[in-house]
Amino acid sequence: MKKSQKRKSGQAMVEYIIIVGVIAVVAITVFGIFGDAIREKVFGATDAISARKSSDAQAEANRNGSEEFRDLGGK
Repeated sequence: MKKSQKRKSGQAMVEYIIIVGVIAVVAITVFGIFGDAIREKVFGATDAISARKSSDAQAEANRNGSEEFRDLGGK
């Protein structure tokens, strides 16, 4: 590899590292500023999913339980 090509390759890698560093700093800053709002949204979504799962599980238990009682009553 020629010296000028090696130098350009090294320069390109340094540029990519700088870009990745800038993106990381921006991401950390954004999460620092909006972290509470993001956390509230995530907790709200998980609570809604949990509530739906528990209500679905309760409905399934009620449905299964009533079928078992019907079977016992018919015998």
